[in-house]
Amino acid sequence: MKLQREVGVFGLSANIVNIIIGGGIFVLPAVIAASLGAASIIAYLFCGFVMILVMACFAELGSVFTEDGGSYTYIQSSFGNYPGFLTAILIVVASFTGDAAVANAIVDILSTFLPIFNEFWTQSLFFILLFFGFGFINIVGLKKGVGFVKVITLLKLAPLFLIIIFGFSEVSVSNLYWENTPSATEIGEMSLILFFAFVGAEKGLSLSGEVKSPNKTIPKAIALSIVTILIIYILIQLISQGVLGNTLTNYDKNPLAEVANVVFGPIGFTVITFGAAVSMVGSISSKILSMPRVIFAATSKNVIPLKSLGKIHKKYTTPYIAIIVYICLGFGFSLVGGFKELAIISSASTLLIYLGISLATVKLKTSKLNKKNAGFKVPGSYLIPITSSAIIVWLLSKLSQEKIFVFIGVLIILSLMFFIVKLFSKK
Repeated sequence: MKLQREVGVFGLSANIVNIIIGGGIFVLPAVIAASLGAASIIAYLFCGFVMILVMACFAELGSVFTEDGGSYTYIQSSFGNYPGFLTAILIVVASFTGDAAVANAIVDILSTFLPIFNEFWTQSLFFILLFFGFGFINIVGLKKGVGFVKVITLLKLAPLFLIIIFGFSEVSVSNLYWENTPSATEIGEMSLILFFAFVGAEKGLSLSGEVKSPNKTIPKAIALSIVTILIIYILIQLISQGVLGNTLTNYDKNPLAEVANVVFGPIGFTVITFGAAVSMVGSISSKILSMPRVIFAATSKNVIPLKSLGKIHKKYTTPYIAIIVYICLGFGFSLVGGFKELAIISSASTLLIYLGISLATVKLKTSKLNKKNAGFKVPGSYLIPITSSAIIVWLLSKLSQEKIFVFIGVLIILSLMFFIVKLFSKK
């Protein structure tokens, strides 16, 4: 039984935009401004530049490898099952820790308007409805899930566009002046956190096996989504800094609602508060739609040795066991984690995956498949993938020593698991 190809350019682009924008733009402007001030725009431009390089690599790989699985498929096809196994696990870890971070950010935002969301039992009930509700929707059918993504993407972009269109009238140009230019180290450290607001395209590309004409659709969807996101983010940061100035850092739970309060009054605060919540709910819904396909692809290729994860529902033709496992992981971590720490873990995990993608692009250019590739090719030959690899390594070096050792330990444990499973499977 095969998955059906039903997703077009707009559906895939909406899925990518929905995942990325819901990942932190409603929360992170104040966090970044606390360290970089008005110069925060540098970090946005830097992260956007890195994403353009990496997504160009995704586009070329997506033109060659069109099977379901996204990042996992690209790296497994390039380097073999061991790197593919590590990638599949890292993708899942990055995603459910990111979902848990976003879920906590949602209750933080709602608590500024409804104090009952400070209560643990309220948060727990909300997490249950959030994860298991969308899990059910996506088990019922991919087309229904993609349709919901398109609607919720339009709904959540509306309040952001209201701030962009009407916020300029309240911007004070003096608030945008840089008092000091941040060092490269400061930009790198803040970019690790800010990167959380940019990641996600690789999760949307997990639907590759269900995309119409993937050789053409994937590059177009990536270009459309990344350019749209970068423009929105830069405008939002400029307006937030221009309206609130140095006071922006005082509103770390719900900064954009405070901007709306200045621009529109109390009604603006209410609209943006719930708009932010809808945005983040949409982000989680998109990942519940796309991420179980990574688990499904890894299982179908025997890299993850649990055959039950590869089962497809007889009626709805969706990977329902993978969906159930994923939502349980997201729900569990949402109960025990906090936004900032989970966001950094998610970003670092994703950067490791992006490093693999960049290296896979280099490998592709040296292989026979490159000559047969009639789709998108990264301009400049090796320049873009090598540059993106170097930048990612530099960014990861800005992790604390403690986190670096944790990641090394996790990779060692995963490696042992892989080779033990291979040993027993041979027997």
